[in-house]
Amino acid sequence: MPVRSLPPPTKRRKTAVESTSVKSLEAQLTSAVTENGSLNPLADLLILTYGLSDAREMSKAVYSVYRVFILIISRGMLVHGGDDAAKLVRKWIWEKLDSYVELLVGLLQDEEPALRKSSLEILFSLLKHLSTSLTKSSSTAQPQFHLAHFKQIVHGLLLCPPSPRSNGSSKHASKTMLDVRENFVDVWFSVYDDIRWCFLREATTVLSKYPSSEYPHLLDNLLSIMEKLSTFPTDPSELNSWWVEELGVKPPKHKSTKGDAEEDDATESVDENDEDDWRKFFDEDSNAKDAKKSGAKARAYTLTFHQSLYSLQAHRAVFTRTWLNFLPQLSSISTSSNRTLTTRALNIMHRGVLPHLTRPVLVMDWISACVDLGETVGLLALNALFALMRDYNLDYPSFFTRLYAFLHRDVLHLKHRARFFRLTELFLSSTHLPATLLASFVKRLSRLSLNAPPAAIIMVVPFTYNILKRHPALMVMIHNNSDTDTDPFIADEPNPNSTNALDSSLWELHSHIHHYDSAVSTMARIFSEAFTKPGYSMEDFLDHTYGTLIETEVRRKIKKEPALAMELRKDLFPMADAASTDDGSAGRDAVNELWVFG
Repeated sequence: MPVRSLPPPTKRRKTAVESTSVKSLEAQLTSAVTENGSLNPLADLLILTYGLSDAREMSKAVYSVYRVFILIISRGMLVHGGDDAAKLVRKWIWEKLDSYVELLVGLLQDEEPALRKSSLEILFSLLKHLSTSLTKSSSTAQPQFHLAHFKQIVHGLLLCPPSPRSNGSSKHASKTMLDVRENFVDVWFSVYDDIRWCFLREATTVLSKYPSSEYPHLLDNLLSIMEKLSTFPTDPSELNSWWVEELGVKPPKHKSTKGDAEEDDATESVDENDEDDWRKFFDEDSNAKDAKKSGAKARAYTLTFHQSLYSLQAHRAVFTRTWLNFLPQLSSISTSSNRTLTTRALNIMHRGVLPHLTRPVLVMDWISACVDLGETVGLLALNALFALMRDYNLDYPSFFTRLYAFLHRDVLHLKHRARFFRLTELFLSSTHLPATLLASFVKRLSRLSLNAPPAAIIMVVPFTYNILKRHPALMVMIHNNSDTDTDPFIADEPNPNSTNALDSSLWELHSHIHHYDSAVSTMARIFSEAFTKPGYSMEDFLDHTYGTLIETEVRRKIKKEPALAMELRKDLFPMADAASTDDGSAGRDAVNELWVFG
């Protein structure tokens, strides 16, 4: 068998990499870039970096590669142009850069916090340098944003590929690390307008391409970022913060014709055939007048990418599209996890989502469907519906009927009863509601209080007092001397306007003056006194539990000592009239006989 004169290339490359340090490879590459030499050591440096398992060494190697690529970008080696050889070199460099970015994206899920933080910072630093380089080389004289690189960052935050240092077998089965998510939101997402706009646009694309069944944490990751969004522009003057500094120059006003609106692929031009068209979400109803529709269309289609970043309507449009793609996926799979996500989404719906949608009524169907889920989810959905009715003129006639359905036998026993009373007081706060409607709510709660724990009754009493104080027409329910022996209230009537509650009385609350708990009996007596108090603050009564009631009783100062038996009997539980029978056997046991039946 002939002897090979040279070892296999793979073995030679592996030996060379192992025998070369990170510092020496960085020095070789720095010299090669400045002197226009060979960049082959870049492949060796990447192989060495990928093979490291120690976090400290990995961090050093990652920063070494970063410095090399920053030098390459600043020297313009990724700019289009040159002969065929230059194009091949540029293509090769892009492949290595993609490999490096893939490594950084994976390190966002690393177990070492320092690596996660540095990887995210390097990714955004590369975004800034790549965008600046793209702007300098662009023939359109418009600032550019390197969307191809930013897409990889978004995929890392939402899809969460595993770290190259981990041995996990699952490709995308983890949630975004908490520190990575908070760092992204606090430093970039809530601060820079260009980052927020591009993230929302790309997140919508991710939702449409990657099913949540295969990526179980995708919805959780996106919601965890969206619910932390603390700032959103409400005026065009607030669009003034840019991560890519070149975008800080205001664009020229849009023109009536397309003309110069066409851009190359690198600038992500906006044209009529673009599937990721956000503009339709701030257009008016499709049945609007043709003149108005065509005018809006002409105005929208002249917006370039740069102009879109300075358009408040464009920011609201991408925000709307993201939520309209996200919310239906929460209902597509009925699981406990999705129910939790639905609760979190509804928690921020009225204050963090609806004010920034192009047309808030677009989410009405999803919110209405959530009402049917009942419990906390349904109650929060009613809160969102109430916000639509109050602030956006939504017509929802069955709102109070749906709210009345929540007054079932379990509502005063559940853990979310404090939230229920807080929201119900808000819903019934209007002085223009009919007395028959309010009487049904008051009567139903009074009836439910008969089987409620003391802490819940303490909530019902001031809640009822406030409604009676606000609506004097209900005062007749306190002393309603009906001639009939039966209560006219129809308890099983689902329509609160047809329960005959106004003809009934609040005898259930009056019965609580004999309650075993002194706090409840004291509260119940307010209905037999003059209504001189302006009203109760419900927040003072919503945190009561058995624990707080017992603590109150223990700390109560005793004004009058209770009556006690001063002489203790020794034979408190006598065996019988005699200690034993005549034959010496034990007599009967009075205590045991208490438990003998039949």
